[in-house]
Amino acid sequence: MGSNDDQIAQVEHHFGVRFPQDYRDFLGTTGSLSQFVPPADDFLVIDALAELIGINEAGEFQKRFPGAVVIGGDGSREPLAYDFRQDTPPLVTLDVSAENWSSAIYQAPSLSALLGQFPHTGWKWDDTDSAHS
Repeated sequence: MGSNDDQIAQVEHHFGVRFPQDYRDFLGTTGSLSQFVPPADDFLVIDALAELIGINEAGEFQKRFPGAVVIGGDGSREPLAYDFRQDTPPLVTLDVSAENWSSAIYQAPSLSALLGQFPHTGWKWDDTDSAHS
């Protein structure tokens, strides 16, 4: 377990953030996820810790979305990211072709909330799908 904690700390240091505890716990137990989730029948990907730096650098997400750390997505064009511009970073989706935060769509306040609601709601595709603060 100590080794995994060290790897998490290294990735956090790379991005200059501290991941929320539920995400840290997910990384330490489940690690990653890539599957269709019934009954919503939407595809959900949560990337492995070892892939995070490469994925974020390849997409130049920090340049286009300062404060974003992509952790997964829908397996296609919509990366799932933490929005670290906020003190308690929510999860949002970002269109891979977007140039800035204007197209971000709020998904959930935490990974635990996302995983709990996802089977019922699937992905939210516009801001009218959710009331957030």
